[in-house]
Amino acid sequence: MISLPDTLCCRLSEEELAVNFADAHPPLTHAQAVVEAERCFFCYDAPCIEACPTSIDIPKFIRAIATDNMQGAARTILEANILGGACARVCPTEILCEQKCVHNVREEGHPIRIGALQRHATDWQMAHGDQPFTRAALTGKKVAVVGAGPAGLACAHRLALHGHDVVLFDAHALPGGLNEYGVAAYKLADDFAQREVEFLMSIGGITFSGTQILGKDFTVSDLRRDYDTVFLAVGLAGVRALGIEGEQLDGVMDAVRFIETLRSHDKKTVPVGRKVVVIGGGNTAVDAAVQARRLGAEEVTLVYRRGAEHMSATPVEREWAQTNGVSVRHWASPIRIVAQNGLLCGVEFARGSMKPDGQVVYDLQDTFVVPADMVLKAVGQVFLPDPLKGDSIAISSGRILVDDQYRTTMEGVYAGGDCTPGEDLTVAAARDGRDAAEAIHLMLSETSGQ
Repeated sequence: MISLPDTLCCRLSEEELAVNFADAHPPLTHAQAVVEAERCFFCYDAPCIEACPTSIDIPKFIRAIATDNMQGAARTILEANILGGACARVCPTEILCEQKCVHNVREEGHPIRIGALQRHATDWQMAHGDQPFTRAALTGKKVAVVGAGPAGLACAHRLALHGHDVVLFDAHALPGGLNEYGVAAYKLADDFAQREVEFLMSIGGITFSGTQILGKDFTVSDLRRDYDTVFLAVGLAGVRALGIEGEQLDGVMDAVRFIETLRSHDKKTVPVGRKVVVIGGGNTAVDAAVQARRLGAEEVTLVYRRGAEHMSATPVEREWAQTNGVSVRHWASPIRIVAQNGLLCGVEFARGSMKPDGQVVYDLQDTFVVPADMVLKAVGQVFLPDPLKGDSIAISSGRILVDDQYRTTMEGVYAGGDCTPGEDLTVAAARDGRDAAEAIHLMLSETSGQ
């Protein structure tokens, strides 16, 4: 649990917390979904499909909603992305499928609400129908999947669909990965992450083994000995340090840890500062800042070292932070975390600017201090290769090296998701898991002569 000096818990009532962490974007009613679906042109050569990492046939599922074929709509989505429910909630659809909607170039300029329609269809399936897929004949093959996040779950489901048996290993007590532990609670409200996992695993043939740490409780070589093949979906377990004075003070912590604590504990027991500074410019920084505010922080300031246009947080996320009372400051780099009598009291920043040649400079003579009794660091996550020591798995540019079939340099071992090169998006991880499973299935079929 987080430990903060002179910080009060239970600042808000149960009722206030329930409101603050309720679903940020309430679902469409069925009538609203049908009206929205009927706006679609059902493009034959739909650019929205090309913009979806999992290549969901978006016009097809929207047409199904418009004709009240909810089962067909859900199946179209889930055949391409079994985690379509979570992706509908957390993926930046405004810069993916919805950005490419042809309605954007029309006079009204409002794209089809693809994410909301996708959520409507997948929610209907989870509420009204059983697992829509049936396993193929059992193959007798066993596959170990390390990491029960989006990539691992998508891989496990597709392998189980093909008749293979899968064991999911994860360091956490519950499956779900970032969907369970790393996403703002108001994005995946009402225990949705676990409900989706239960739905996914209802296909059968998938066993979860939690609190199992790669490199400590088992190695890849151990799994390679005991299973027909292995898929690594270990994500980015490390976090970058600021490397500045005062970083070890009580009250200074990783934003990822803060979000995980909030997701895994009673919110009334999670301490939060009165004056919180969040350092970073990505979606994790925004999630941490907004949740700190909704926990009862009086002032939350998000500080980013460059301009708004350089932030990896999407424009929608940046606007969300500001509408939730988060102050956003740009062109400032942290140089020191300030303490008074050994207690955290603020962060000193140097002002920055960009020269005409594009070089960013910070003036150490031009600084300012933002008062803080809590500092959340959200300056990026990194892959930790140590658990793979002793295994012949190559690392390139800080990620696991794979070929176009998701094969690593160790025979019989595949990898995908955030631990491999590519986009760090839930939907991209789901695609990697799905496609790696198809590659694994092909290899297992060939080696067994099927």
